[in-house]
Amino acid sequence: MGAFNQDDLSRLTPPERLALIEQLWDSIESDQLPLTAAQQTEFYRRLETLDDDRRRGAAWPALRVEPDFCV
Repeated sequence: MGAFNQDDLSRLTPPERLALIEQLWDSIESDQLPLTAAQQTEFYRRLETLDDDRRRGAAWPALRVEPDFCV
């Protein structure tokens, strides 16, 4: 498959471009995207606090507010 040039890409609609981005992203295996040391540190920090964060968090229905024009 050849590379897309700017003209090829400009012919795509925004939804088609987003679909292409999604296909490209999904084609990459997770082991092909190594984390930096800082990213890995942050990942493990968040993983350690996940259960506590869930207990302290609020569910979407409790936070969602309908705009006045929808009432």
